[in-house]
Amino acid sequence: MAFAITQTCCNDATCVSVCPVNCIHPTPDEPDFGSTEMLYVDPAACIDCGACADACPVDAIFPADLLTGPLKVYAGLNAQYYAGRETAPAADPAPNFHRWSPPTFDRAIPSDFAPPDIAVVGTGPAGMYAVEDLLLHTNARVTLIDRLPVAGGLVRFGVAPDHPATKRIGETFSRFHEHPRLRMRLGTEVGRDVTVEELAERHDAVVYAVGAFSARALGLDGEEQPGSIAATTVVGWYNGHPDVPANAVDLSSERVVLVGTGNVALDVARILTADPAELTGTTIARHALERLRTSKVREVVLLARRGPEDAAYTSPELLALAHRTGVPLVVDGEDPRTAAAIDAGTGKADVLRELGRETVDWTAPPVADARRIVLRFHSAPTEIVGDTQVRGLRVTGAGGPVEIAACQVVRAVGYRGMPVPGLPFDADRGTIPNTAGRVDGRSGAYVVGWIKRGPSGGIGANRTCARETVATLLEDITSGRLPVRARRSPIAALAARFRGR
Repeated sequence: MAFAITQTCCNDATCVSVCPVNCIHPTPDEPDFGSTEMLYVDPAACIDCGACADACPVDAIFPADLLTGPLKVYAGLNAQYYAGRETAPAADPAPNFHRWSPPTFDRAIPSDFAPPDIAVVGTGPAGMYAVEDLLLHTNARVTLIDRLPVAGGLVRFGVAPDHPATKRIGETFSRFHEHPRLRMRLGTEVGRDVTVEELAERHDAVVYAVGAFSARALGLDGEEQPGSIAATTVVGWYNGHPDVPANAVDLSSERVVLVGTGNVALDVARILTADPAELTGTTIARHALERLRTSKVREVVLLARRGPEDAAYTSPELLALAHRTGVPLVVDGEDPRTAAAIDAGTGKADVLRELGRETVDWTAPPVADARRIVLRFHSAPTEIVGDTQVRGLRVTGAGGPVEIAACQVVRAVGYRGMPVPGLPFDADRGTIPNTAGRVDGRSGAYVVGWIKRGPSGGIGANRTCARETVATLLEDITSGRLPVRARRSPIAALAARFRGR
């Protein structure tokens, strides 16, 4: 019996490090790492020890022969990844054993160096992976800062409330909040409560893990009208983000159009069509749950510019949506290219083979007393229609322009980083310019996560990203490029500065 990795895989590779036979791939030092949608267990190499399942921070690993329902498909997906792949040298008598990579020991500061004082700005996954690396592998003292009054970042305010296994990774991070070499300063915003210069003065190094929390715009006429909002607003609304008001989302329209087909768009579509009873007891905000109980939304449309073979969502997230009970997922078959791609099983289109297809009449209201999600491909938005309130979205179609009647349009076309006062900023990419995490032209300043590399990759991608940044920081310390100075407690110094204000 082998184990298999399933939908909620976070790709942080904790399971890789505990596997005694190196049967989970791709590993962080392999070219495919970060480009695959999840990690995979080789069933021919797995010895059924269960170490990976015990270590998994999001409960994504189970015995393959015990998988049932929507998860049953993952036994085959894990095995399929290894089909035709070489797993061992030709002369190796154990053909189910994978090659090991050479060990590295690059996560330490020499014992004769004074413990560095390092600030980490941001308590989301990127910041916490950096904190974990620093606390477990060095003698650094860490000051953890966040602009919000509670810690958690993306895990707390970005993961959908019906994904409790994914949210559980927050428990892994929170155990470091009580570490004896860490002090926290919440409700503290860089640029408002403390400056970049003050942080640099009080610490040997500062790691900025401020994320990319701004939404990209569509650039369409009518985008600023009431009824046009960003997916980031909807996500913050149902997760109780303190920056998003309780009345931010209007659920009085029977149809909602989501521009975009990434995982965030799928999350929003799933929550807006969910049975409120199934969300009771989750971490969903109380005001959101109350509004969902009186919601008039019956249909959510996911609009994609490209075809189903190139959709932005991951296959595991689409599989979960496709196997959902009570809310059918259908494909708008207006464009013949959509059906051709699905029938050919090209790329991600293969997942859509079993779904229903229909040519939707967008001038008619959705079916009463039923909820559904519609995928419409090869259709680009051209204009948000309405005078003082959104009443529809004009899009391209196989036979010409089409107007989809809706009073709520949600743009889910990506995130964008925002400048940090006092640090350089690349306005085109929405990132802080850096080299391997070292901020260009700013000694002692480092970045990690989306503000470093752009809004790509899920929670686990930040582990490898943080590893690179921390390695750069430690190299700067040991090479003398970043001198470590004896100082009094930086958190005490900051606290005194705040009291003075």
